[in-house]
Amino acid sequence: MTGSMTTANRLLMAGALLLALLFPLAAPNDYYLYVMSLAYIVAISATGLNLILGYTGQLNLAHAGFMAVGAYTVGILTVDFGVPYWVAFVLSGVVTAAVAVTLGLVSLRLKTHYFVIFTLCVGFILYLVIEKFDGLTHGTVGVIGIPAPTPLPTPFGPIRFDTPLSQYYLVLVFLALALWVMNRIVRSLLGRAFMAVRNSEDLAEALGVDLMRTKLLSFVLSTVYAGFAGGLYAGFVRFLGPGMALESHTFEQVAFILVGGLGTLYGPLLGAVAMTWLTQSLQFLQDFRMIVFGPMLILLVMYLPQGVIGLVNERRAKRAAAEKAKQTTAVNPTEVRANA
Repeated sequence: MTGSMTTANRLLMAGALLLALLFPLAAPNDYYLYVMSLAYIVAISATGLNLILGYTGQLNLAHAGFMAVGAYTVGILTVDFGVPYWVAFVLSGVVTAAVAVTLGLVSLRLKTHYFVIFTLCVGFILYLVIEKFDGLTHGTVGVIGIPAPTPLPTPFGPIRFDTPLSQYYLVLVFLALALWVMNRIVRSLLGRAFMAVRNSEDLAEALGVDLMRTKLLSFVLSTVYAGFAGGLYAGFVRFLGPGMALESHTFEQVAFILVGGLGTLYGPLLGAVAMTWLTQSLQFLQDFRMIVFGPMLILLVMYLPQGVIGLVNERRAKRAAAEKAKQTTAVNPTEVRANA
């Protein structure tokens, strides 16, 4: 049964990838490509947040601030210092990781709601630094005129990323890479250590898991995802403002994870795509769209607390258990009746 489920999952993901590749052919105009590309970028960041929240059990409310760190790294280096985009993009992950290590060594000594409150303060501090440090971040004016990703040389000629279609496929490639890497992480011994910390820190420590090192590694890896997502965002939108570091954007990503499925690989992607398009479809309501959006999200969390993918996985597990029980009954019905 496990093998067939794995095969089914692979076929499902292959079908989803095929639909993503063919999406531009069905898109009526470039606006649809723009919205879907933004959903993919946020999905990359939410995938990182899901690592520390869904797999390690730590809620980092400064996640949007780390995404802003990555974005501003690309924006400042390319606009003010003329650094090529791809060099700045790599540095966006490096700088974000360096900031995360520094803050993680302090914040991860706290537990439960103390850690959450600390990261909330960290996120607000990052926002204030971006807004007030005019000499570096351009303050409230923001970083304007960020260049698009520079062409990549190939044997068939350079690939340019100056059109919505080319940028859509660029973001899609990074999304697929991010999900593949995350899949490798969560299925490794390191991923099992993350889940052990989530389930019980005391038990994990008794089993030999180094709590501080494990939580710090999860924290840094999750923020690196946010940093690279911010780097892609900077090259895609080409304008940055301090508002992207606000904690409200972190709460949006948490909502994406809850809708798709907490602690599942593809939950953040499903939630990001679904909620982004739902938000866009309610734009005609302007500020009143939250009157519809808010209750819908509350009802979804109340009646689907495990998320869409979590619900599917739960039903699969029940079906597998029922089939196993039937097989046991068919193999040894006498013993089953005697036990009854």
